[in-house]
Amino acid sequence: MSLRDDIKQYGRELGFHRVGIAHPDVLQNERARLSEWLQLNYHGTMHWMERDPELRSDPSRLMENIRSIVVVVHNYYTPHEHTHRPGTGKISRYAWGDDYHDVIRDKLDDLLSFIKDRVGQANGKICVDTAPFMDKAWAVRAGLGWIGKHSNLITREVGSWVFIGSLLLDIELDPDPPMAEDHCGTCTACIDECPTGAIVEPYVVDSRRCISFGTIEFRGETLPDGITKDLDGWIYGCDVCQDVCPWNRFQEPSNESRFEPRNQETSLDLAMIADLTHEEYLDRFRGSPIKRAKLSGLKRNAAALLECDDTPISDSKEYNRANGSS
Repeated sequence: MSLRDDIKQYGRELGFHRVGIAHPDVLQNERARLSEWLQLNYHGTMHWMERDPELRSDPSRLMENIRSIVVVVHNYYTPHEHTHRPGTGKISRYAWGDDYHDVIRDKLDDLLSFIKDRVGQANGKICVDTAPFMDKAWAVRAGLGWIGKHSNLITREVGSWVFIGSLLLDIELDPDPPMAEDHCGTCTACIDECPTGAIVEPYVVDSRRCISFGTIEFRGETLPDGITKDLDGWIYGCDVCQDVCPWNRFQEPSNESRFEPRNQETSLDLAMIADLTHEEYLDRFRGSPIKRAKLSGLKRNAAALLECDDTPISDSKEYNRANGSS
């Protein structure tokens, strides 16, 4: 087999659901859309997104002599449901297990070593949702899926429960054809069901109204009023737009055990969070994506849920059953 085929096969052996290859062109259209989104202040307090948009859209600014980009998607779905007990807050599915940055980076590091063994001279840079790099756009360019109306990547095979990682290389590989078609059609389930109306139009999310932004990225002492009154039981992140997506009827269990819920928890006890010390927080959430919100953020979110006695209104299992999606 060719090096290109060997890379794809070994990527699948590492557990990636799909592996695609893109040519490192400048993302002109994506840069224009990002600029419009920033001008509307839809990024809220995520000010780092304003920095050097050219760096985000031109991979040659991230790595000299770049010739190819290998993009991978990893299914993270595990067949569990949220605990809807009173006094608990729901965790976004992506944060149930170990930190995906570490898991995906480790596997991409193995893939890079494999390539170096095959080629002899090869340099690479790994990007997993931390570098100024448009992960979703490159997944589309590599033919792995399309951007849904909720702004998440959707794959035809397993839906949208996927993590994205990229490997920038200084060797030439034939690219895959990009995903040209949008398979959302006339569906507006994600827009209609968003608890806070954060999807202001198809493919456009106003982060300032998004529960995920508010409970994870927002650093204020209290949550914005528009989010607090419609928290829908979430303490960390939100999955509503993905729970209602018809394409997730194709979801299947992940092959990665590290994405299984830690401590068998899909929700957190609010009183426990309210009483958590810093040392207990560090020990409990070491190696977990939940540490992104910091202890102060978790306590703020728990207090908001306790204060409003919020009752979850979205049960993805019941919704999918009623709509014939599972």
